[in-house]
This record gives sequence, structure tokens and C-alpha cells, in this order.
Amino acid sequence: MPLSLLLLLALGARSGAFDLAQTTRCVPVPPQMSVCQDVPHSEMRLPNLLGHGSLEEAVPRSDDWRSLLHSGCHPQARAFVCSLVAPVCLDRFIQPCRSVCVAVRESCAPVLACHGHTWPRALDCERFPAQDDTCLTPLPKHISAFSKDFPQPVCQSCPSVEEAPSLKTVLDALCLNDSAVKAKLSRRRLPSSEPELTVDGPVELIQRGPLLPYDTASLLQRWLLINLRCALPLVRPGRAQLYLVTGTMRASGSIQLSSLFPWLKKDLHIAAGARKWKHHKC
Repeated sequence: MPLSLLLLLALGARSGAFDLAQTTRCVPVPPQMSVCQDVPHSEMRLPNLLGHGSLEEAVPRSDDWRSLLHSGCHPQARAFVCSLVAPVCLDRFIQPCRSVCVAVRESCAPVLACHGHTWPRALDCERFPAQDDTCLTPLPKHISAFSKDFPQPVCQSCPSVEEAPSLKTVLDALCLNDSAVKAKLSRRRLPSSEPELTVDGPVELIQRGPLLPYDTASLLQRWLLINLRCALPLVRPGRAQLYLVTGTMRASGSIQLSSLFPWLKKDLHIAAGARKWKHHKC
């Protein structure tokens, strides 16, 4: 379950996790460590910077970060996590710079807070070195700021879910919001390297508003993973469900979902509302 992350993050770093003087060995980064398959090195040091002394311990613990990383909470979150879980095998540990930790914490801690948990004390950013030539440096400002130009999902109170709505209810929801999409949400039964909740197939824009066509599926995917407590009840494991989803852009640049209507074949009012919307006057 993705929520296992929240329980294990605080346990993932033992008291000796940052003892850089300990004896280490180099081992290949195993293919089972899926969250770190894109790192630019083939060997990692054990014990790692979270104190995991064996691959049998490091691999399952690395998987506990999967949901947080899939949420897209920060463009450097994966590099930060993998520098701790699978540190490059050089003559010294290459830690993340303090500024990287701070940037990732500021963006990703709200995702943990959305599930009722705080940033792990074991990952106190003061533990890491100030920026120098021997630590993982932050992204250039123009790159790290690029994602802020896109609408961003945030933690929010759960949107309403209304089954078998009337035509008026559907049209009112479209009038009260500045964007609406038709999307199929699915939920996997078995553990995998992919998110448990996904957007299945293309997303159809009913009302574009501030949404970017090429980013909408990713935006909705990240909303699901940030707002797991709202998202998990939407789809049963092993199933897919089609929804009409409405939302509004906030002054902060965030997207807040307002309502979800399960779009079943028998729900003619949803199909009629989506069709009539182009000519409807609010």
C-alpha cells in the first residue's frame, strides 16, 4: 500500500545512518530498486546514507518512497532520495547539499502533511553540508522554477462525488468552475513499480480553462497521489472508473478539484451536459 511510506519514512534512517566514517562496500544498483534505475551510476555504497546495511534491507525500503516520488512534488526529489538510498560508489560519500534537502522538503513535506505526517526528523536538512564541490547541487533556478509555470495540484479537502446527477447539476458544476475533463481512473491490485492509482488513457477536455492539454493527465495523476485519502475510495482495486471532473484555478497557481461525477453508460445527463455545454449560457 502506498501509505506504508508514511509509516516507514521515519524508520528508514537509524541512529547511525549518517556515520560517514563507517566501513562500506560497493555493490551493483539492483534492478529491483526501481525508484533509482535512472541514476547515472551502476554501483552504490552499503551501508547507505539511511543506514541500510544490505540490499535485502535497502531495496524494500527504497520502494517505500515510490508514491512520494510519483507525486511529482519536486523535480529533484528522486535525485535526493537516491543519493541517500543508492549513493554513488566513489572514494567518499556524496551527500545532497543542504539547499537541495531544503528545496525538496519545502515541496514534498506538504504531501506528507496531507496524509497527517511530518517530514522525518532523521532527514533534518541541517545534517547535510552547505553547498560545495562534494555534494549534490540544486538545479539551476531557471529549471527548478519552470514547473511553477504550470498549474499545480495541492492538498485539499475532498471534492464532492455525486452519482446519477441531474442535467441541471452537471451544467451548474460546469458554470461554477473554469475547467472540466473526462478521465478514466484505475487502481492496480498488485504491487508494481508504477503508482497504484493512475489516469488510464487520454484525458478529454470538456472545458479547458487554464489547463494545458499535454499536462492535464499528469496534473490529475499527481492530484490523485497527493490526495490519496480522497482518491482511494474513488476506484476499487483492479477496476477502472470513468469520471467527469471539474476544478478551479486558484490565485496561487494551484488547481483545486470541486466535483467528480461517475460517468456510467446509464448516466445520460452527464453525456448531455458535456454535449450541451458548448452552447449553454450560465
